[in-house]
Amino acid sequence: MTIQLDNEYGKIMMTSEVIATLAGSAALDCYGLVGMASRSQLKDGIAELLGRENLSRGVLIRQEGEQNDIHIDLYIIVSYGTKISEVAHNIQNKVKYVLNDLIGLEVQTVNIYVQGVRVSQ
Repeated sequence: MTIQLDNEYGKIMMTSEVIATLAGSAALDCYGLVGMASRSQLKDGIAELLGRENLSRGVLIRQEGEQNDIHIDLYIIVSYGTKISEVAHNIQNKVKYVLNDLIGLEVQTVNIYVQGVRVSQ
């Protein structure tokens, strides 16, 4: 899927993988996040922790409607001992801010799916 942004200079076309990588990088900066999880099925009840090179596998970008409404789903693993609701809220705010600040993309929703809890090293 390609997302198009229009400005006074012309059109900018971005693939959803670019936006997913930016959203994943922004999320990793938040306190309490161990890493991104694969959005595919859990293996034996344990979420697969993704490395930095696979950030887009833990992010799903959806575009709905005629107005280019962007919805982002993040699949994450949080650190043990942190308040999950606060970590999720911080990630939502950070992702929305970074995408708006860097590329001018208005994100409608950022949905967080906690796939697991791990002790961070």
